[in-house]
Amino acid sequence: MPAESGYPADAGAVLLQLARATISSELGLSPPGADAAGAWLARQGACFVTLMLDARLRGCIGTLRAHRTLGEDARANAVGAAFRDPRFKPLTAAEFPGIAVEISVLSPLEPLVFTNETEALGQLRPELDGLVFEYGHHSSTFLPQVWADVREPADFLAHLKYKAGLPPDFWDKDVKLSRYTVQKWREDTGG
Repeated sequence: MPAESGYPADAGAVLLQLARATISSELGLSPPGADAAGAWLARQGACFVTLMLDARLRGCIGTLRAHRTLGEDARANAVGAAFRDPRFKPLTAAEFPGIAVEISVLSPLEPLVFTNETEALGQLRPELDGLVFEYGHHSSTFLPQVWADVREPADFLAHLKYKAGLPPDFWDKDVKLSRYTVQKWREDTGG
């Protein structure tokens, strides 16, 4: 992580180990590990934990707004990604050695100001912005990593609307969009 983030150089390694140890403990493969130390883990933070298996998504759960310590958030989201992502069956002990863990620490959300969809699209920064879509009880988000698969801002937003349960061409004056950036780390391989 860059020095201006206030996190030590080994923050990624610490967070990845914390997430992996938490999942291992939940699977009964190891006793609960000692809590990782560092004042930076005790500050409020929001993160997403993504699990990949054979280069395919195996789970992803996260927090958009900081409401607990970063250490607690990383542990809770690791458990969520492994066992509570509704798109997947809970992770098994047999799968565990093959997973690769990724941690994305989010910046605070920045609401976008716009009067129409064209203005909103013009503010998106491909490959940099994560985006939160909100309309009534509909909401969704994509991490900046999704830009690797969806390169055009209009397509990015259309997929986000669909993920929120709305038609891809939906638009309303009450749509709210917020962007964020992430600092991320990923294990080279599972296990």
